[in-house]
Amino acid sequence: MTESTVKVVCVTGGSGYIGSWLVSLLLDRGYTVNATVKDLKDENETKHLEALEGAETRLRLFQMDLLDYDSIAAAVSGVSGVFHVASPCTVDEVHDPEQELLAPAVKGTINVLTAAKKLGVKRVVITSSVSAIAPSPTWPSDIPKSENCWTDVEYCEQNEPLRSDVEQKLGMKILSCAVKVSVTLYQVYMKVCLDILALVANRKGRQQLWYPLSKTLAEKAAWDFAKEKGLDIVAVHPGLVMGPILPPTLNGSMRMVLRLIQGCTDSYENYYIGSVHVKDVALAHILVYENTTATGRHICVEAITHYGDFAAKFAELYPEYNIPRFPKDTQPGLLRFKNASKKLMDLGLEFLPMEQIIKDSVESLKSKGYIS
Repeated sequence: MTESTVKVVCVTGGSGYIGSWLVSLLLDRGYTVNATVKDLKDENETKHLEALEGAETRLRLFQMDLLDYDSIAAAVSGVSGVFHVASPCTVDEVHDPEQELLAPAVKGTINVLTAAKKLGVKRVVITSSVSAIAPSPTWPSDIPKSENCWTDVEYCEQNEPLRSDVEQKLGMKILSCAVKVSVTLYQVYMKVCLDILALVANRKGRQQLWYPLSKTLAEKAAWDFAKEKGLDIVAVHPGLVMGPILPPTLNGSMRMVLRLIQGCTDSYENYYIGSVHVKDVALAHILVYENTTATGRHICVEAITHYGDFAAKFAELYPEYNIPRFPKDTQPGLLRFKNASKKLMDLGLEFLPMEQIIKDSVESLKSKGYIS
């Protein structure tokens, strides 16, 4: 890569939480950036990017749809590197998983890689997630999660909606009632209620795992494409991303932080393996792009911890907030490990500690008016 070409890159999802920070740091380093947004007419997507230092002369905005190849090709044309950040992110209930998550994640990734290959891009950095590493219930509990660990696709697919489980349970009880006429209606009703309550208790925190499934399938598709087509790609796997907010809207991970402050008791059993500062995530992307020796997957967390550890530190730093207390081990089978991100550390990344991550997150939420 020559100096003149390596300095022109594309960032998909440039208006988002991670994307905005990545665009900012790339501009600081002298790059010219093609950043994609969903709607060029929406100031919530464009104004904060246009206000960045260097944006006036070295930032070009493109309207992109992950399912529209031509819109992707327009943004990728003429660049030497692509940072594929764009992908829907949610841990909330998903009503149409194919349209909301799976298609944009998987088909969108293939569209971006296809454009990159056709247009001569030298290296693509994929923003994956720790959600492509966990949940992985069969991983040995005495071995720290590593880049060799993959989310269990079958496990994610088997976590179907609670409603269907309840309907099945009810159907079985009705059938049982029909053949056991000696059982009173009241007894059947009470037994069904108790069964449903037990089912809810057992499934607490076990939502449909569409997001981990989407990130895992997208990343697997990316590696398959790269191997078949001979494209140079590398992946970054952030944990719970927090810190200063650049966009005017709140993203999924910072919304989780806000919910914790508001007393939410969800322990995100199938999602959390550690936290990371948003600036460190952006730096990680740049490091793996600029260092051609960087290969494969890169876990990006300040340490592997449990959500209960994070909540306890939060409560210690901010006793004025009603932070819930959690059990010691909120992620069953997850082994705590300080040097989980050794590959990025070896590239020179010094991760900000959890305390600083929390403080920067709270100050940003205050400055944006989300909390007082």
